[in-house]
Amino acid sequence: MRSNYLYMISKFLTPMCLLLTLLFSTTIFAQKETGSINGVITTSEGKSAAAVTVKLKGTNKAALTEEDGDFVISNIKAGDYELEISLVGFQTLLYPVKINEGKMTPVKIQLSVTDKQLEAVIISTTHNKFRPANSPTVAKLPLTYLENPQVYTSVNKELIQQQGLFSADEAMKNTSGVVKIWNATNRVNDGGALYTLRGFQTGASLRNGITGNITTTVDAVNLERLEVVKGPSGALYGSTLVSYGGLINRVTKKPYSRVGGEVTLSGGSYDFSRLSADFNTPLDTAKTALLRINTAYNSIGSFQDNGFSKNFAFDPSFSYKVNDKLTLYLDAEINHLNATVPSIFYINTANIGVNSADKLTVDYKKSYQSDDLAGTSDVANFYGLIDYKLSKNWTSQTNFSTGRNQSTGYGPYFDLDAGNASITRHVWILDGHSNSFQFQQNFIGDFTIGKLRNRLVAGVDVLNQKYDMRIVASNHGYNFDQVSTVGAASNYYNFNKFSVDTFFNSGQAVYPYLSNIYMYSAYASDVLNITDNLMAMVSLRVDHLNSKAIPDPSSGTSSEAFTRTNVSPKFGLVYQVIKDKVSLFGNYMNGFKNPTAPQNKYDAASNTLKPHVFNAEQANQWEGGVKADLWDGRLTGTISYYNIAVKDIVRTDVAHSDAASFVTAYMQDGTQYSKGYEVSLTATPVAGLNLIAGYSHNDSKLDKADASVNGRRPETAGPANTANFWASYTVSAGKGKGLGVGFGGNYASKAYVINNANTGEFYAPSYTLLNAGVFYNLPKFRFSVNVNNLTDKKYWTGYGSMIPQMLRQVIASVSYKF
Repeated sequence: MRSNYLYMISKFLTPMCLLLTLLFSTTIFAQKETGSINGVITTSEGKSAAAVTVKLKGTNKAALTEEDGDFVISNIKAGDYELEISLVGFQTLLYPVKINEGKMTPVKIQLSVTDKQLEAVIISTTHNKFRPANSPTVAKLPLTYLENPQVYTSVNKELIQQQGLFSADEAMKNTSGVVKIWNATNRVNDGGALYTLRGFQTGASLRNGITGNITTTVDAVNLERLEVVKGPSGALYGSTLVSYGGLINRVTKKPYSRVGGEVTLSGGSYDFSRLSADFNTPLDTAKTALLRINTAYNSIGSFQDNGFSKNFAFDPSFSYKVNDKLTLYLDAEINHLNATVPSIFYINTANIGVNSADKLTVDYKKSYQSDDLAGTSDVANFYGLIDYKLSKNWTSQTNFSTGRNQSTGYGPYFDLDAGNASITRHVWILDGHSNSFQFQQNFIGDFTIGKLRNRLVAGVDVLNQKYDMRIVASNHGYNFDQVSTVGAASNYYNFNKFSVDTFFNSGQAVYPYLSNIYMYSAYASDVLNITDNLMAMVSLRVDHLNSKAIPDPSSGTSSEAFTRTNVSPKFGLVYQVIKDKVSLFGNYMNGFKNPTAPQNKYDAASNTLKPHVFNAEQANQWEGGVKADLWDGRLTGTISYYNIAVKDIVRTDVAHSDAASFVTAYMQDGTQYSKGYEVSLTATPVAGLNLIAGYSHNDSKLDKADASVNGRRPETAGPANTANFWASYTVSAGKGKGLGVGFGGNYASKAYVINNANTGEFYAPSYTLLNAGVFYNLPKFRFSVNVNNLTDKKYWTGYGSMIPQMLRQVIASVSYKF
């Protein structure tokens, strides 16, 4: 095994090293005509100055300082310039700077502004608080929003705080075209919440661009922002952690160079209580070693008669700047959860008598299970990054991630019975764990060949994922009892721990689900500036899957090991109609999905079914649109149209299956398409007023599939039409400075959770949710009250099932900042 591992590494590293050698050599002789500025701005008290505008005078190049006061301005022609440092209400500061060819110019500027004055400026500025961030992780390159030919949106911590949200699951509602279709169930492998994105099921499996698997709801205490990258992204991210619709990346908070933080106490409806803290401090006088700890304890009951969730999150982050070239980062993600599973109602018959959730006799406010049918889930993920400046043009980034998720407990669920007058209650016991490890080495270059600027990332990636989950059933099966949903139900309270344990004590059957896969990948992506306004992206990935054999001690046999190799390309064009303001873009992107196990395939030569490992599915997207970033960032938006075609889907071979013997044959010729358009917008039309809005339409259909679903919208595609909106206004002057109000909502059209000729059609009705908030932001304190689901709307999510969602909730919070 070890020799095979080394062979695979050398197989991918050899061509990559040759490519990098060529690029380094070319760079040495290339003409260097541009340079960059890497600066930091502090207040008069020496603390980091965030949200300060820095502009290169006489050009349209500008930047906004980050939380740690840092800013970067790249691709500047050599020469003498002046930086304009501006804050609303203060005199603009001019700072001379000299740009040298092929060099990075360090700048450190101290303002004559105190921390308190700076906070007042941030409150009153016309800065667009919700503007999509320029992300170095989306393309694994430092591209601006306008330079990237791929569509992505981000939800930052300011928006999450304004809306009184405490989890990534809740924050996803601010992204156009993204809808939750499955609540977190706290189990290994698929326990986190699931969403639909461009018609495909997607989970939040990435953290800072590498694997960050979870089994629970993700607490927002350590979120800097959420990034939703749209479209199949096989070229840069492979297949294991993404879907054809895109990916969700959790970007976390980083340490900064001063003592600071915040403590927040919250409480509200359904016995909600929460205590969170964000503490940051340098560990040495030189401020080279920095520590930041984000932690939270969260407890809540349920809008139903039973149900609870108690969660503890602990996320430390450490950075150490060894020297001007080398910086080390270490992070951890520790989470412990004790909770009940949400009430999930499955639709397995066409004879219920109704076709929508709002017509069911199931009581929306009943959980139909006891509080003691709970489980525990633990997440322990650890991350590291070595960032090393190889030269003026090249950076090495070495990432690793290792984690273990574990869950155990009861898994109750329900079937809707024929006639719409009762449900059948089921239960199993879940016990399992997963382990993951990822190593990723990236080399990032910014150089010129002749007069053409290149920004290139080349890397290798090794990912290992192991799952060991066991479902335990009673010898009587999963069916516990049947309970009436009409009138009195004398056995309603029987579904409890004591009765379930007795049910299992009569005998048990264990069903193991195990897997062990290795992914070896090499990739490269280059962005070429053909002119100052025209850019082309070319990307390619080679991906090798090695699925290990899994021994079965009960039979003395092992599952079949298999391998698959895939190539995934990506192309993109960006033309900036107005430099740094308006761009037209187009892309072609590929995604793929590997098989998980051998399946029966008809063999004509022997006229029998034989186990066969099918090839990977393939998804290809064409997309085009326009991006805008106008009026110094006060108006940012994207309009795009996409068309995704999926081929080589494995489907049932009816002609060679034997239903009477429960033998199913498969063939690989299925197809699906998903197309639509999206609009997203953020704006700050006047000081203090911030807006975010989005709309999405998706048309998805299985057009070569099993007869029962052929020509129908997939159940995982979610609603065809969605919209989101949020507006907030903060008083920017006078005695009420810092006082603000927010209002917004979400719309989703009806969604087919069952769309099958055999079991019929069943849908979750359309819904409109309204939310509101009031807040008062002071230099040392912040007070807020938020109301979610203002109209107390009943609504459901799910696919193949129905899950009632939370009713009206009122939450009050107070924060102390230091």
